[in-house]
Amino acid sequence: MSNIKATTTADSLEQARNRQQMIGTIVRFVLVLLAIIYALFPVVWVFSVSINPGNTIVSDGIIPTGATTQFYEELLDPEGRFPFLRWLWNSTIISLITMAASVMISTFAAYSFSRFRFAGRQLTLLAVFLIQVFPNSLLIIAIFLLIQAFGEHIPFVGLNTSGGAILAYLGSALGINTWLMKGFFDTIPRDLDEAAMMDGATHWTTFWTVIFPLVRPILAVVGILVFIATYNDYIIALTLLKETDQQTLAVGLNLFIGDTNTDWGFFAAGALMGAIPIVTLYILMQDYIVGGLTSGAVKG
Repeated sequence: MSNIKATTTADSLEQARNRQQMIGTIVRFVLVLLAIIYALFPVVWVFSVSINPGNTIVSDGIIPTGATTQFYEELLDPEGRFPFLRWLWNSTIISLITMAASVMISTFAAYSFSRFRFAGRQLTLLAVFLIQVFPNSLLIIAIFLLIQAFGEHIPFVGLNTSGGAILAYLGSALGINTWLMKGFFDTIPRDLDEAAMMDGATHWTTFWTVIFPLVRPILAVVGILVFIATYNDYIIALTLLKETDQQTLAVGLNLFIGDTNTDWGFFAAGALMGAIPIVTLYILMQDYIVGGLTSGAVKG
C-alpha cells in the first residue's frame, strides 16, 4: 500500500514540475515575443512610411493603399535630385576608417596602461577620462579652428574633406574606449606575459600572439561603438563638411526635414537603407561579440 502511495506522490510531483516547466516556457515565449514586437514596431512603421504614396507618417495600414517604391528608386538613382549614394558612401568610409584607427590607438594605449608602469601613469589615465566629460558641442569651435589651421598646411585634412572629419573623430580615441579596453586587459593574467617573456618573446610578440587573440571580443565591441557613434554623428559632420557631395548621411537626411514641409517618404526610405551598414557590421562581428566573450574568457 505504501509503495502505491509513494508512486502516486512521485507522479504528482512529476506532473507539477512539468506544469511549472510548461508555464515557465510559455511566459518566456510571451516575453520574447513582446520584446520582438517592441523592437520591430519602429522599423515596420518606418517601412510603412517609406512606401506611403501620400508622403505622410500616417497610413491606413502596414502596407498602405497604392504602396509605391518611388522614394527608394529616386534615392538610388545616381542622376536623381539627391546624392544619397554619395552620402551613404561618405558615412561608411569615414566610419570604417575612424573605427579601425580608433581601435588601433585605443588598443595600444590600453595595453600600455595595463601592462607597463611609468611615471605619470595614473595622472594620464585620469586626464584621458576627464577628456570625455566635455561633449563635442562644447569643443566644436576649437575643432573647427584646428581643422581649418591643419588644412592650410595639409589640404587633405582640412575643411570639406573626409580626412579632416576623420581627424576630428579620432580626437576622442583615447577616451572611454581606452578605459574599457584597459579593464579587459587587466582581467588577463600576467602569468601569460611572463611565460612568453621566459620563452624569449618581445613585448610586441607577446601582445600579438598571446594577448591579442584574447581581447578580440572587446575590440569588436569598441569597434561597433565607434562605428555607430561616427556614423550617426551630426554636429561635427555639419560643421566640417559643407559641400553637398562631401556630406554624410546624417546631414543629408536632415535636408528632407523642413520648417513647413517634410519629405517623410524620402526620409524614411533613406533611414532604412542607411541602417544597412550598421546591421551588416553587427552580423559580421556577432561571433566575436557572442561567442568570443565566452570562449575567450581566461581565469587566473
